[in-house]
Amino acid sequence: QVQLQESGPGLVKPSQTLSLTCAVSGGSITTSYYYWSWVRQPPGKGLEWMGAIGYDGSTYYSPSLKSHTSISRDTSKNQFSLQLSSVTPEDTAVYYCARDQLGGLGPLGYWGQGTQVTVSS
Repeated sequence: QVQLQESGPGLVKPSQTLSLTCAVSGGSITTSYYYWSWVRQPPGKGLEWMGAIGYDGSTYYSPSLKSHTSISRDTSKNQFSLQLSSVTPEDTAVYYCARDQLGGLGPLGYWGQGTQVTVSS
């Protein structure tokens, strides 16, 4: 059973970079053909897919966030990370890491519990 756990600071100041890490257990992030995503949910709004990193290290981003989003991985630690630069209060959200259920950047089937990030001075 794949398990994901987000970690990172709960409070970030405006204009700074938000950095989160997702530790994965029960499966390798290099296993074909899975993709590892970041998803967020601002208060009172729906889920927003931010981007993903593939089993082969390829990256994919939401067009609306691409200019200030970066996803990377550390295969030695079996974890992947999100960096969101120049944050504003509108980036306040619960951030989730997730994996597709069947591979191929398909529907997400495994989720972390989520971590609240607040952007405020």
